[in-house]
Amino acid sequence: MEKLDLFRCNICKNVAQIALTGYGKLVCCNEEMEHLKDKEVNKEDPHYAHIEKISDKERKIYFNHEMTEKHRIEFIEAISLDNKYVKRKYFSIGEKPELILKCDCREGYYIRVYCNIHNVCTTKNIEEN
Repeated sequence: MEKLDLFRCNICKNVAQIALTGYGKLVCCNEEMEHLKDKEVNKEDPHYAHIEKISDKERKIYFNHEMTEKHRIEFIEAISLDNKYVKRKYFSIGEKPELILKCDCREGYYIRVYCNIHNVCTTKNIEEN
């Protein structure tokens, strides 16, 4: 278990994120929670983060993903490569899955999404338009 890892209860569908690591197991509804492993995606995948450089310190991150009740992105995270900084945005049904990231991005970052069907998907090789 590492900082920022995501876990889901397979009964009630609660999702939890590790803020600081400790000992033991995460339990919900009297069962151990499932550790959601990141799946790295490519450009053809709807979970791939498209990044538009607006300025030296501002990027627009967006996805070509449906946002219906049955299939949607629940949240986006922009995470620094050292895992010290996280910006997260949650979405409603029908809302465009996009995030404006304001940062000095010289240190690098990756993008992670939580999809209600496909779980955790990451874009690590950032290409800016």
